[in-house]
Amino acid sequence: MAVTVMWGDQSFHFDLPSPDTTLAAVKHSIAAYTQLPYNAFLLIHDGAVMEDDNAPIDAYHLRPNSTIAIVTRDNAAHLTTTNNDEAAQIAKIQSELASVQNTLVPAHAQFMHTQSLHSSPKEKSRLSELLLQALIRMDAIVPEKDWVDARAQRKAAVRTIQELLDQLDSLQ
Repeated sequence: MAVTVMWGDQSFHFDLPSPDTTLAAVKHSIAAYTQLPYNAFLLIHDGAVMEDDNAPIDAYHLRPNSTIAIVTRDNAAHLTTTNNDEAAQIAKIQSELASVQNTLVPAHAQFMHTQSLHSSPKEKSRLSELLLQALIRMDAIVPEKDWVDARAQRKAAVRTIQELLDQLDSLQ
């Protein structure tokens, strides 16, 4: 029997096990899927809190296509969301920096090496524009004030990109 689980703006579907399965087993599965601590959320079905972990799930009258809502307890939900959001921002920062290092740094190094032999204003403009775009994308990532790791990684990435841009700008 498939049910829908709603969690904030997210939803997912899963098949419920046999009707004699305890609510605790279902909660453990949901906790593993959402990465929320087991005691950090409540399940609600048809406006009632599903609170007896030892009760079989058929006691809650779940039907095919039923909807279960996850309501998180404030402290645990805030900590989990904060860590996930910071990790997501760190991943974005690392991804953007990796993209710059894989595509723009080799082109930048080649341009800096061959620039003295023959000057190419179009190539310089192209590299400058792409580096500026990378800086703008990095600028769009705004970590919270207490996210020390994300802020430090963003600062280092911006510094790296800015140094490449400064090297291009220093050429006549």
